[in-house]
Amino acid sequence: MSKRLTTTAGAPMPTNETSKTAGSRGPVLLDDYQLIEKLAHQNRERIPERAVHAKGWGAEGTFTVTHDISQYSCAAIFSEVGKTCEILSRWSTVAGELGAADSERDVRGFSVKFYTEEGNWDVVGNNTPIFFVRDAYKFPDFIRTQKRHPRTNLRSPEAMFDFWAAQPECVHQVTILMSDRGIPVNPMHMHGYGSHTYSMWNAKGERHWVKFHFRCQQEIRNRSNEDAEKLIGSTRENFQEDLFNAIEGGDYPKWELNIQVMPEAEAETCGFNPFDLTKVWPHADYPLIPVGMLEFNRNPDNYFQSIENAAYSPSNKIPGIGFSPDKMLQARVFSYADAHRYRLGTHYEALPVNAPKAAPMHHYHKDGAMRFFPQQTGHPDAYYEPNQYEGSARPDPSVQEPPLRISGDADRYVQEEADADYIQPRKLYTEVFDQAQRDRLHENMAGAMAPCSESVKERWYAVLEKVHPDYAAGVRAACEKDEVAISVTDETPTKVAD
Repeated sequence: MSKRLTTTAGAPMPTNETSKTAGSRGPVLLDDYQLIEKLAHQNRERIPERAVHAKGWGAEGTFTVTHDISQYSCAAIFSEVGKTCEILSRWSTVAGELGAADSERDVRGFSVKFYTEEGNWDVVGNNTPIFFVRDAYKFPDFIRTQKRHPRTNLRSPEAMFDFWAAQPECVHQVTILMSDRGIPVNPMHMHGYGSHTYSMWNAKGERHWVKFHFRCQQEIRNRSNEDAEKLIGSTRENFQEDLFNAIEGGDYPKWELNIQVMPEAEAETCGFNPFDLTKVWPHADYPLIPVGMLEFNRNPDNYFQSIENAAYSPSNKIPGIGFSPDKMLQARVFSYADAHRYRLGTHYEALPVNAPKAAPMHHYHKDGAMRFFPQQTGHPDAYYEPNQYEGSARPDPSVQEPPLRISGDADRYVQEEADADYIQPRKLYTEVFDQAQRDRLHENMAGAMAPCSESVKERWYAVLEKVHPDYAAGVRAACEKDEVAISVTDETPTKVAD
């Protein structure tokens, strides 16, 4: 038996076919309140897209602890091998807008929400272990170069390479972006990284610095520019298609959570800044330690409700996991949650997809737009704290985080010496990439630089020269080859039809 159609207030509706009019040919009447409700709701169906990571795909699943890391963290989720919790992940492009093609060359976001018994823990990262800049002071400027030029309303390679040439710390991430890794075939065939340096502390109050790695259990697969261009010509939604269809067909993607661990005191003597988001921690010095397995085995019933409304923020942490002096992390602790308040509303974390599933929630936030849930303080008279009422929510001193042991004078510090930004991309270029990979890197970068002015190209060549002379020479040669090819094409006479 079918259900009865109603208004949003629950009143039954006699028809969903025709408007109410004054006679068969008369005007529509204002008292057709259901017509007005339908039109007004349609006008409000869209919410602001994310300023960054607008285009995304997601899935639900389960995290299972497979290894004991209680020596590093007292978080309840890691308290025993075999423990599980629900998870929700969203993967995304960084620069592309909501309607962008899935297979554009771009960094991919990789975020996971763990619904633990002590509250939600979010890891907000990318499919690269580093980022373009290490200081959030430059983040808004960087993102503007990835978006549209205010006059042309077009994406601007000139702006991108102009900014990157002025911020040499970008060269590590740009090298990865322009390499074979720049276009994954879909979310199921790429690694994920927390990227930032976080901290963990154990039951003794001992702190360690950590990096989070999500190691893909499927084959790592990427596309060339040519393959991606052909694919985009036939579909702009291949990531969503591949992910949804795989899960519907029972082919569940998996990632293994690993951590890199550094003793707290070692940060002071480490040969590089471990809190610099443009640097990786060498695996030889800080090997991967397995923690648990993530399996994504459910497609959401409603994409908008579960994925578009999903709000990830590094401010969502649990006892046993903490922050670090990472400048970008410190800024994102504020900016992510604030973006969600703008995009979704004051009470965005009360939406079902963002609310804790395995932990009770008690707080003193009050009123505001869309306050659709009851008071959660534990007592009807307790709308402030401290108060006298038995049973009302109280702080728990036992979950207090141990103090950070790094301190210094407040100032605007320059974090690196002149050559430090080139060491790791130099190693990536000379030791990790083989010659065929280097050749493709040169070609990919030359193609991206093609619209740039000569002055911007020369400034970028100077950055690449500091990484390695062969790097600059290879990109320069590829650019010049492309310019010759374009010149020959332009000079070819066009045959006029008879």
